Amino acid sequence: MSVPENILKKQQRDAKLLKHLADQRAEAKKARVAARQAAATNAANYAKEYADADKALVDAKRAAKKDGNFHVEAQAKIAFVIRTRGIHKLAPKPKKIMQLLRLRQLHNGVFIKLNRATVNMIRMVEPYVTYGYPTRDTVRKLIYKRGFGKVNRSRIALNDNSVVSKTLGNDCNLNCVEDLIHEIWTVGPNFKKANNFLWPFKLSSPLRGFAKKRHPYQQGGVWGNREEKINELVSRMM
Repeated sequence: MSVPENILKKQQRDAKLLKHLADQRAEAKKARVAARQAAATNAANYAKEYADADKALVDAKRAAKKDGNFHVEAQAKIAFVIRTRGIHKLAPKPKKIMQLLRLRQLHNGVFIKLNRATVNMIRMVEPYVTYGYPTRDTVRKLIYKRGFGKVNRSRIALNDNSVVSKTLGNDCNLNCVEDLIHEIWTVGPNFKKANNFLWPFKLSSPLRGFAKKRHPYQQGGVWGNREEKINELVSRMM
């Protein structure tokens, strides 16, 4: 019994499509394996870089102490800024600066590259924010626990390296979350794009609450520069 020609053509077409799909899946699987291996290699390299930096700092402190001197650490490159007050009775100029800093809601937090311009902006809105110098561990915890990326103007959780690679892979060569953390912490050449990719962190009200919102931190209040003490506050707000 002969098979009709249209049936034969359909079978050939279906076989061709199935082969194409199988090839696509195999290529995608290879790409995922290669991406995971590259991410693991980068993570190991970054861990070694961080360990070497920590060891160099400890050695410098010990050498200075041995010589009877003091070792002064390098100035912080980034700050973490948290909004502590709402929009009630907010003047137009501070309101505009808050928008530029992307601090549109209470308890929003953002990373800021420290330079003369950004320091002046922070000082203009100081009564409405608290800020300080995050540690590497704080940067990592924020991005892993509360990190969301801006993808097509949507807020997408950073639960997969592909979220980073699809947005920052081609332009910035940032293909995984560890690449993103390294770029933020070291204030690399693509810091601006990486930081804009990160959605402002939505933090919770701090455990045990704030003390006195209308007083500066140096007087037992909330707003102002906390320096390294910002890490303790962030841990209470995560």
